[in-house]
Amino acid sequence: MTQNPPSYDVCAVGNAIVDVLAPCDPAFLTDQGLTAGSMQLVDAQQSAALYAAMAAGVEASGGSAGNTVAGVGSFGGRAAYIGKVADDMLGGVFTHDIHAVGVHFETPPLRDGAVSGLATGVCMINVTPDGQRTMCTFLGAANQLSAADIDADLIAASAIVYLEGYLFDPAPARAAFEAGAAAAHAAGRKVAITLSDTFVVARWRAELLAFIEASADIVLANEGELHALFGTEDFDHAAAHLGRIVDVAAVTRGAAGSVVFGKGGAERVEVAACPVDKVVDTTGAGDQYAAGFLLGLARGLSLEDSGKLGSLAAAEVIAHWGPRPMTSLEKLAKDAGLRLS
Repeated sequence: MTQNPPSYDVCAVGNAIVDVLAPCDPAFLTDQGLTAGSMQLVDAQQSAALYAAMAAGVEASGGSAGNTVAGVGSFGGRAAYIGKVADDMLGGVFTHDIHAVGVHFETPPLRDGAVSGLATGVCMINVTPDGQRTMCTFLGAANQLSAADIDADLIAASAIVYLEGYLFDPAPARAAFEAGAAAAHAAGRKVAITLSDTFVVARWRAELLAFIEASADIVLANEGELHALFGTEDFDHAAAHLGRIVDVAAVTRGAAGSVVFGKGGAERVEVAACPVDKVVDTTGAGDQYAAGFLLGLARGLSLEDSGKLGSLAAAEVIAHWGPRPMTSLEKLAKDAGLRLS
């Protein structure tokens, strides 16, 4: 069978969330009973109470996979997104923002949100002076994403479908996750997954491992998520294991850069982090690394060149507030002499 050239480099399936970011000191996290650097799910009342206690913040459309496709668009790539918002003000903000960066997004909004009390999802992000972010997420309409929302034609038209690990939490969204992977493989496309968060991995370790071994071609994780997945603090052992069970794996290590594996672990590439004058906010660092890395893979670049694009994007986003690029990643890549195709 002759496969049609993809219309999109990356199609992401994720939780459509609007972020509220605010500065805080470590004492605030302690007072609120929050674990520094973690992500936890909260209900509508908890979200409202935390919002009332937080310092003045800024709103920005987010969601992990949404941030990634925004990054792909900033590189000049072709991106699509599948996620659920409510038919409300924040849902309109999210839709406007993702369209503004050139991402295809046509998932029907949740129409009965006012009746069910499910507004567009919100993530309260408190950022300490060292740039570390602590997230409390009210999923709202986002966890109403279902298999019925998966556009098989859109996924078939995408070189890589990128699945957000956070979707393992709600059952309907997990069904959408699995439907997206099945549609991609039916069309001969690649399936990528991000592990998203150590707490997600801890909750669903066995299920995630089973999904990765059965359905994932590409895995992205940070060092903590990798350790949680395999229950070990031995980085080399865990990374090599991950490299053996998928075609491609990329593990980010903060200032130490990233390690990329290919060919079932036979190929290992270490990619340095791009220097940053000052780390302002690490929100979106992994998401933007994924944007550069997946764009590179979709365009047939080497593991090293793809990793360099990831490092460039991560460095851009941690130098300012917010999870999405503020400077054209395409221009930054060209200025740095990095390949985009």
